[in-house]
Amino acid sequence: MINILKLFSKSKKDSKYNQDFDDFCPVFEKGTVWIAGSGPGDIGLLTLNVFNGLKNADIVIYDALVNEEILNLVNDKCEKIYAGKRGGKPSTKQKDICDILIKFAKSGKRVLRLKGGDPFVFGRGGEEAIALKQNNISFRIIPGITAGIGGMAYAGIPATHRETNYTITFVTGHASSGEVPDNICWKSLSAPSQVVVLYMALKHIDNITNKLINAGKDKNIPVAIVQNATMKNMKIQTGKLYELVEIAKNFEPPAIIIIGEVVNLQETLNWFK
Repeated sequence: MINILKLFSKSKKDSKYNQDFDDFCPVFEKGTVWIAGSGPGDIGLLTLNVFNGLKNADIVIYDALVNEEILNLVNDKCEKIYAGKRGGKPSTKQKDICDILIKFAKSGKRVLRLKGGDPFVFGRGGEEAIALKQNNISFRIIPGITAGIGGMAYAGIPATHRETNYTITFVTGHASSGEVPDNICWKSLSAPSQVVVLYMALKHIDNITNKLINAGKDKNIPVAIVQNATMKNMKIQTGKLYELVEIAKNFEPPAIIIIGEVVNLQETLNWFK
């Protein structure tokens, strides 16, 4: 990250880059909120717009899965507020988070709402944006690399691969109630060429596995679990669908589960190690 800081501290005369950092990044106005994704963990996957937000924010309200190294990039005057949610642990209520965003924005602060992954992929970014809209607060959405894409890439598993799959579906393992969502069409997820990526599914993996097999999913289809995606301590294990419940016993959140023939490429494309 030091190299990035040096890059944007260089003058136009000294660098082959003929623009300053602020020339091509949006202005972070007072009284506005940026809802941003910090990616799956690796600090190198941070976007320049998020880096700009960290550089200029007055308040950063961050989630549990944001890498601590990324939080260390905030400017010296920025206040950091934890608003994380973790299953089975005390968590900040969503309404309270929205109220905090609104309060600080109305007080004229530049508010960076920082989430792991992408704010619009199982990140409740839409709920927060609606709350801001209802209170006439300007906001910007800054996408991030979601774990279902970044984690698969770092594990050596393509999201799509020609002649293997033409579709991929992201599925959450639990609804707002904490249980497996009851409106999922398990039959459609069981198509032979379908690749399924499960988020937040370890708690209910027994139930989910049974639903897939009962809906017709081949019990011998390859599966993989990726824990701490893109991080130095990333952990990967592959197997078959009928083995998934046992494999999951070796893992803890945060983790994603990939089900599909693309998992067969993991051994060949395992570049990260």
